[in-house]
Amino acid sequence: MITATGLELRAGARILLSETTLRVQPGDRIGLVGRNGAGKTTSLKVLAGEGLPFAGQVERRGPLGYLPQDPRTGDLDVTARDRVLSARGLDTILAEMKKLEVQLAEDPSDRAVRRYGVLEDQFAGLGGYAAEADAARICANLGLPDRVLAQTLGTLSGGQRRRIELARILFAEAGEANGGILLLDEPTNHLDADSITWLRGFLASHKGGLIVISHDVNLLDAVVNKVWYLDANRSVVDVYNVGWKTYLQQRETDERRRHRERANAEKKAGALMAQADKMRAKATKTVAAQNMARRANKLLEGLEEERAHDKVAKVRFPTPVACGKTPLTAHGLSKTYGSLEIFLDVSLAVDRGSRVAILGLNGAGKTTLLRMLGGLLTPDSGEVVPGHGLRIGYYAQEHETLDVDRTILEHMRSAAPDQNDTELRKILGAFLFTGDDVNKPAGVLSGGEKTRLALATLVCSGANVLLLDEPTNNLDPVSREQVLDAIARYPGAIVLVTHDPGAVQALKPDRAILLPDGVEDAWSDDLLELVELA
Repeated sequence: MITATGLELRAGARILLSETTLRVQPGDRIGLVGRNGAGKTTSLKVLAGEGLPFAGQVERRGPLGYLPQDPRTGDLDVTARDRVLSARGLDTILAEMKKLEVQLAEDPSDRAVRRYGVLEDQFAGLGGYAAEADAARICANLGLPDRVLAQTLGTLSGGQRRRIELARILFAEAGEANGGILLLDEPTNHLDADSITWLRGFLASHKGGLIVISHDVNLLDAVVNKVWYLDANRSVVDVYNVGWKTYLQQRETDERRRHRERANAEKKAGALMAQADKMRAKATKTVAAQNMARRANKLLEGLEEERAHDKVAKVRFPTPVACGKTPLTAHGLSKTYGSLEIFLDVSLAVDRGSRVAILGLNGAGKTTLLRMLGGLLTPDSGEVVPGHGLRIGYYAQEHETLDVDRTILEHMRSAAPDQNDTELRKILGAFLFTGDDVNKPAGVLSGGEKTRLALATLVCSGANVLLLDEPTNNLDPVSREQVLDAIARYPGAIVLVTHDPGAVQALKPDRAILLPDGVEDAWSDDLLELVELA
């Protein structure tokens, strides 16, 4: 299926993996885990053939489906339905059949009839209308109704496009009798609770190979039967041929064993070295002292390395600059795409220090509304009115505010032109960007690293209104807790879109805006159930 031999991966001068051999066989459902920035996304990209290793070889056999964190593939003028069907070549056949049907109605020539028959045979060979129904079923299970499938890719949100790519991969997989290889990077991003439950079942029954990067521990527990832990401190992959819960127990046991063995060996080696030092004082004992020192060194050489504790970004939000009582107001906002109505007549006032949660099903326009409030999208009607002293900090879930060609430090200079590089590097260091890392272009960063960079640019902004769109996506559990703590402590106003109930609980909202109707309501914990469903 996939065999990697002598694999070495690097990010600039930093070694992510060194001399590593990995193998994915049919029936392997592997969870690839490790802290943000350890190299999980880079490793998956290389295994998929979308990137080149620094050294080593990767051999692939059989069909392969790869879902990156930020898929930007596909013709923007193609409908979502055709994009999914293209996984099995059904889209071009159906398009040609429709053209011929029009032609046959006007001029039923023998040539056109024969060509239509050939196309029908090809269509049937690829599963025919049953396959088309399968595609629709998969899309529906991922929260993509028929009205979305009829739209072109260019009119869809980033989350909807990502679900289209996931549906395309799963539709292709469903047509493989023996199962191919699925390489999925954070597949539950942008999915509601029902879709995540369905995806767990689909992946758990997958017969081919699977590597999944996910911070959804429930998904890992339900699906994986092996775990690859990418240790950023040792540049190795620790392989555990067990399920998720057993892996957690085994890893803790391994850590205790390593610590115990090292402590015992260091104690014995220390005693031997102390004795050797005493013996060196006598000329007749020099050889014996050297032998004793060598024995002490040998005790330490054979030990497994203890894992260093992973560094954690010290996430904080900006100290908000002074502003008026109501720094941001919106009146009668609406947005449509062609004949598709997203929402109409949405109004809200964001008071100083207020906490607002925007709720709604996928496709209801939550991100669209946030972009309008941030001045990144013009409403079809209505207006956004800045109040006295307004300073907005916008966090985009797809990181579209990051320029992939600009470096980390250049992004910080733009966010805070009044601060010098020393001050900016200090902030970046708290977000785990140190040394030459700050000269990396944003385009090479993993999803977790992009999240940290986007949050770092907010710190120096002085924003008094934060617009946060899924701020906990792509974060490992420890980093997520840091973001939740930052949300809870921030004294300015926050408007939040999230599928994460923990983020809402940290926010402690005073109001909720329910889309697409735009109804504003006082917050009640009864609304918390809507968060995961959204």
